[in-house]
Amino acid sequence: MSVHFEQDLSELKKKLLVMASNAESAVVRSIRAFTDRDDDLARRVKEDDSILDAFEKEIDEMSINLLAKAPLASELRLITVAMKVCHDLERVGDEATTISRRVIELNQEPALHTEVDIPNMASLGLTMLKEALEAFVGRDTAKARAIIPRDKQIDSLNKQLHRELASYMVERPSTITRCLNLMTISKSLERIGDHATNIAEEVVFLHEGEDIRHDPKVKQGE
Repeated sequence: MSVHFEQDLSELKKKLLVMASNAESAVVRSIRAFTDRDDDLARRVKEDDSILDAFEKEIDEMSINLLAKAPLASELRLITVAMKVCHDLERVGDEATTISRRVIELNQEPALHTEVDIPNMASLGLTMLKEALEAFVGRDTAKARAIIPRDKQIDSLNKQLHRELASYMVERPSTITRCLNLMTISKSLERIGDHATNIAEEVVFLHEGEDIRHDPKVKQGE
């Protein structure tokens, strides 16, 4: 590997980690806007989505330039995984934007309290995302594998909240708009868990060469 190629590859990894930090921050701020009913913060999260879009374009361009240099098989795998992780992070940012849009709509009416703790649900997804990125940095496939089964917990909370809100809408039609917005926020958090899972699966592929994306045993934690 040439020194120049190694430097470019290192820069790609650094850029990806900065993007990851921005994506995590976007979700944290969108949930803070939700809990604090803060329209201004929600608007700032929406405005900052362009930052992640720019990261995605830049990382894709860097990756394509590196691929054109005919890297070795291990380097090729790293570059392609970096591109996939980059796309997942961009989607995480999109979900933060969606949450922020719904927060602004929710704030036009009185708060609607639910049994499912949405900030806790967000915390679960963010922890998965953080640990998946740590596994990527630390080349820790055991940690990555341990993350994947935890996605079921967020899926379960999302279904539970949807059932609760569906009942609300039947019993109290005045809550329909708020319930639909909360359903969307819940679905966005469920998708953030999915993106964390995707990243964890890519870490395993990167360092073990095994594609576990559709392996039911891995998803069950066996």
